[in-house]
Formats: sequence, C-alpha cells, structure tokens
Amino acid sequence: MRITVLVPGPLREKTGGESRLEVEVGESATLGALLDELAKRYPALERRLRDEQAGLRRYVNFYVDGEECRRLDGPSTALRDRGEVQIIPSVAGG
Repeated sequence: MRITVLVPGPLREKTGGESRLEVEVGESATLGALLDELAKRYPALERRLRDEQAGLRRYVNFYVDGEECRRLDGPSTALRDRGEVQIIPSVAGG
C-alpha cells in the first residue's frame, strides 16, 4: 500500500528538503504504522511528530484524506491505498 505524506515547510529540513514522501506500508495500514515507517527513514522527524511513548504530539495535526485523525481513530486510523496524510504543526505567535 502506497501513501503520500505532505510535509510542511518547517519540517522539511528533517526530510532532506522533501515536501512529498511516498511511503510503502502493509496491507492493513494505520496512521501509527505509517509513522513507524517514517521514524525508520527520518529519525529526526519522529521526535517532532510523536512523544517518548509514541503518542501523537498535541501541537501537530495529522489529516488523513482531508480529515483530522483525532476525530477519527487517532493513530489507529485506517489508511487506504494511494491515500494522503498531511502533517500540520500548530503555529504560535503574538
């Protein structure tokens, strides 16, 4: 199963400048399994996406085919072949 991951500008330094990643995952893929695969390829990116217990960081949003994963099943959200995951870190300012 192939998933496209869209990487925002602030995180591209962790992916060698890549804005789109094509990631192969198993047949019954979930967001968590996708993040496991990304962690193998980009360890520095992993620290920005998940905490020490492999939980999703609160300030990072993950959209699976346009829907925020926390409104679905979080890391257990099922992925579809040729699906898309968008990573959007929160922006703070004042």
